[in-house]
Amino acid sequence: MTATVEGPDFVALQVRDVPAAAAFFEEKLGLRRAPGPAHAVVFATTPIPFAVREPLPGVDLDTVTRPGLGVALWLRTTDAPALREQLLAAGIQDVTPLQDSPFGPTFSFTGPEGYRLTVHGG
Repeated sequence: MTATVEGPDFVALQVRDVPAAAAFFEEKLGLRRAPGPAHAVVFATTPIPFAVREPLPGVDLDTVTRPGLGVALWLRTTDAPALREQLLAAGIQDVTPLQDSPFGPTFSFTGPEGYRLTVHGG
């Protein structure tokens, strides 16, 4: 029998400032921490765990103009319009207008350290 991959099982963003990135995801998006290793903050997200972590050995984020370029990271919410308004009220820059999609209302914004994030649902 041939082994196959079932799909993504964990997502982590490498960041320079783990506490600041973790605070953003907790305070602005409402994520809750889960147990994790000392070099990362893992959140209790479902169905796929999500984390922010220290850069891996050999990764120099200071040489990257936009981290995650080429990767689409979508986050699910129960109410995209309300979350969008919360982010705008919190002063988050470059929040896009709400758009309809097959996955419900969507919008994008730049999160910690320049990662581009898309939110959908509601």
